[in-house]
Parts: sequence; C-alpha cells; structure tokens
Amino acid sequence: MGVRVQAEDFDISAEMAAITAGRTDIGAIVTFTGTVRGTAGDEAISTMTLEHYPGMTEAELARVEAEAAERWPLSASLIIHRIGELKPGANIVLVITASAHRHAAFEAAEFLMDYLKSQAPFWKKEARPDGTADWVDARETDTAALKRWAK
Repeated sequence: MGVRVQAEDFDISAEMAAITAGRTDIGAIVTFTGTVRGTAGDEAISTMTLEHYPGMTEAELARVEAEAAERWPLSASLIIHRIGELKPGANIVLVITASAHRHAAFEAAEFLMDYLKSQAPFWKKEARPDGTADWVDARETDTAALKRWAK
C-alpha cells in the first residue's frame, strides 16, 4: 500500500513490479493511468498545472487508500499523483490495485479514481495556447460517480 505525490513522471511497469514482487496471493492486478488531454470541451489545452497542500494531500490520499483496503480484500495498492505543469499526453495519475480476485481489484480501482477525480485535494488550472487559463472544478459526472460508493 502506498501513496506518492510527485513532479516526476512514473514508470508503470516498474511500479507494478515493485508492489507485486514476491507476492503469490495476487490473482488480479488492475492499473489505471490518467493523462493530460489536449482539449477541454472544444478548446485546446497547452498545459495543465496541478497544485496541492504538502502533507495534507498525502494524508488524505492515504486515508482513502486505507478505506479501499477496508472495503475490498486488497493484497496491494498504489496511488501516484503528479503535480506541477504538465503538457498534453503526460501522465497525471497512476492507480494500481491487486487482489486475489478481479472483482475486488476492479471495484477498488474505480472507487479510488472516482475519489481522485472529485474529492482529492488538488487544484487544477488549464492553460490555452492564447495564454488564458482557468481553474477547473470537479465535473458533476465525477461527483455523481463517487456517490455510488456512499456507505
């Protein structure tokens, strides 16, 4: 189980190998990688800048990862979220969940991503090629997706 917030890119294969090394209890591994889109609606995006509050963000991500481990029988999990200025095509987030069975791994990964898209303490700003930029709020569809996990 792990959480990292970092400016540096990540290697998906290396991260997956690291959390599953030596494990024989894993029958399913689900990975999700989010990348920067080059558009927002009909507008081109030149960069996305992600900011966070150090310490608080990591603690909150660890809390939701622990919640996933309470809800599903996970053997391992990992959340990596990038910060800083990112260009279209760049990796933003990596979620890996591993379990003895696929249903738990899939559901836990969906739960974590629904949380990350709607509630995680990150601030996102999208800049356009003309130099204008806007802070981005969670979309209603992302917030609605998280509601399905309410206890």
